[in-house]
Amino acid sequence: MLYLHDVWVNWFEGEENGYSVCYFHEWRKNDGIELLDQVPLLYITEDLYEYIENDMHDLPEEMMDQIYKRAYMRKGQERNSLECAAVVTDGNDIVAFDTIGYQIPVRKSRLIPRQEQLVFDMIKTTKPESFHFNGNNVKKEYHMLSMEPKLVYGLTRRERQLKQLLMIALDQLKTVDNLEELRYWLTEWDPKQYPYLRYMDKETVWDTLYEGVKYGWSKSHEDLCGKLIKGQPFLEKMWELEQAPKQNTSN
Repeated sequence: MLYLHDVWVNWFEGEENGYSVCYFHEWRKNDGIELLDQVPLLYITEDLYEYIENDMHDLPEEMMDQIYKRAYMRKGQERNSLECAAVVTDGNDIVAFDTIGYQIPVRKSRLIPRQEQLVFDMIKTTKPESFHFNGNNVKKEYHMLSMEPKLVYGLTRRERQLKQLLMIALDQLKTVDNLEELRYWLTEWDPKQYPYLRYMDKETVWDTLYEGVKYGWSKSHEDLCGKLIKGQPFLEKMWELEQAPKQNTSN
């Protein structure tokens, strides 16, 4: 088995989409960077890599057995084993994961560029290992709170976070299902729609609003997001965290 040593990781917990597991250039100084003293490296098939990077389903038993307690984390002078953690690559991209005792990749991280290059060098003369998994029976489903990659491609970490926050607020708005409220927020987003509002039913108002905001990110998106979350302490806290993000570690 191949191993990497002294691997810096920046865990993103509970992220089912790879686009939310930030690459090194988007790491921030206030992120909780950890050091893995040793971690197994697995060269796997593209479909299994996709399954791990972009979902939160059970990992193959055979893989779990292979990496069981083979990764170690260092904190000061302490060296502790992780139950099931590894770095996996399909030869094109790389992600580290830690199950924290479960069957799923609960925490995921990218690597720093120097270690990414080391991974590609290490697998040059090897072939991908195959593990049986249920990925073919599971179709990835995207929805408002788990956006399709095309809706966030090209956005910065801050923009992706704020867009996720906007989607949470819109999801709440849809749940309330109040026609007048929907009309109000559509007018806030696109005042040109105002003359046509009386001809729209709830579904049309909602569709017009959602279709209008779901692509890209702009000052108008940010303004709408800030207004929608007003008076909701939890969402306001998330908003504040993104208003003055710390400089990333690569600066």
